[in-house]
Amino acid sequence: MNVERVLPTEEAYELLGLVTEIADGELAPQVADFEARGVFPREVLRRLGGAGLLGLPYPEEYGGAAQPYEVYLQVLEILASRWLAVAEAVSVHTLACYPAATYGGEQVRKLLPDMIGGDLLGAYCLSEPQGGSDAAALATRAVRDGDEYVVSGTKAWITHAGVADFYTVFCRTGGPGPGGISCLLADAATPGIVPQKPERTMGLRSSPIAQIAFDGARVPADRLVGAEGAGFRIAMTALDAGRLGIAACAVGLAQAALDYAVTYARQREQFGRPIIEFQGLGFLLADLATQVAAARAMTLAAARLRDAGRPYSAEAAKAKLFATDTAMRVTTEAVQVLGGAGYVVDHPVERYFREAKVLQIVEGTNQIQRLVIARSLAR
Repeated sequence: MNVERVLPTEEAYELLGLVTEIADGELAPQVADFEARGVFPREVLRRLGGAGLLGLPYPEEYGGAAQPYEVYLQVLEILASRWLAVAEAVSVHTLACYPAATYGGEQVRKLLPDMIGGDLLGAYCLSEPQGGSDAAALATRAVRDGDEYVVSGTKAWITHAGVADFYTVFCRTGGPGPGGISCLLADAATPGIVPQKPERTMGLRSSPIAQIAFDGARVPADRLVGAEGAGFRIAMTALDAGRLGIAACAVGLAQAALDYAVTYARQREQFGRPIIEFQGLGFLLADLATQVAAARAMTLAAARLRDAGRPYSAEAAKAKLFATDTAMRVTTEAVQVLGGAGYVVDHPVERYFREAKVLQIVEGTNQIQRLVIARSLAR
C-alpha cells in the first residue's frame, strides 16, 4: 500500500512509521491464525497500549498522546489494513473512554490515566436485545441506593464483552425517553456483571461480541459520568467520534482488498498477458481505487472539522456511510477479481469480504447514517 499522506507534524509522520512497523511485524503475521482459532489477541492490544496507541486523541495529562483526530484515524487505517479486529478494538476502546474524558467529573477523570494509558481495555455498552437503532428506548435500569447505583438489565452486541477491564454503560435512571438516560463507568470485575456466551459471527472472529447481563450490579455513585439524564446526549456525541473510527477502519480494509486484487491481477496471466491489462478489469480496479481515495478524503475532512472544534456530526455520518459501503463494494469485487481463488481461505480477500459487512452495521447502521444526514439537510 502506497498512500500519499499530508500530516500536520513531523511527529505524526514518525508515529505512522512506528505503527506501520508494528502492523507489518506483529499484526500481519498473526491475523490468519487468530481469526481461524477465534481467539482475542489481548497481548497484541497490550503491546499497542505500551506503544501509546490506546490513548492517541486524548490529552497528555490523562496519559494520552494529544494527537489530532486526523492522525489517529490514519493510525486506525494502517492497523485495519493488516488486522481489522485489532483496529476495531482500538476504535471501540477509544469510544469507551470518550464519555469519561469529555464529560467526567473530577472523580471519574482520576481514572483516565489507567483507562487510556495502555494497560486497560474498555467496552461501550449502549445497544440492547430489543433496542439497537432505537437507543432512546433502552431498558437497562440503574436505581440509586445510598452511594451506589444498582444496575439491572441486558446489553447486547458488546464488543470486548468478557475481555474488557471496564464498561461504559448507558442505563435508565429516570423516566422514559432520552431524558431519563445516564452514563456509568463500571469495573468489569463488579459482582453482578455477567458476560454471556460469545456470538458466532460471520467475520471478526478474533473479536468477542456478546450480551452482558447486569444482575443487581452495584456501581459507586461517583462513577456517574456527567449529570443524571445527560447519558443520551453523551452517547450520541461519542458515536459521532466513533463513526469516524469505523470509517477509517473501512478505508484500511478496502485498501488492503484493493492492494491484494491489484497484485493478483498483475501476476495472473490469461490469454498470454496479465489480466490487469484487460480493459474490463483495469477499469474496475481504477473505479475501486478512486472510491477508496474518496472515502479516505471524506473521513479525514470530517476529522479536520472535529479537530477545529466545528460541528461534524453530519460529516461523520457521511464518511461512515460512504466508507463502509465502499469497503463492502471493494471487498466484493476483490473476490471477483480472484475468481475461484477468491472464494477459498488461501487468499485473505474472502476474510475481507466477510469482515466488511459488519462495518455497515456497527456505530449506527448505514440506514441510521442516512437518517442523520437527512435531518441535517432538513435543518
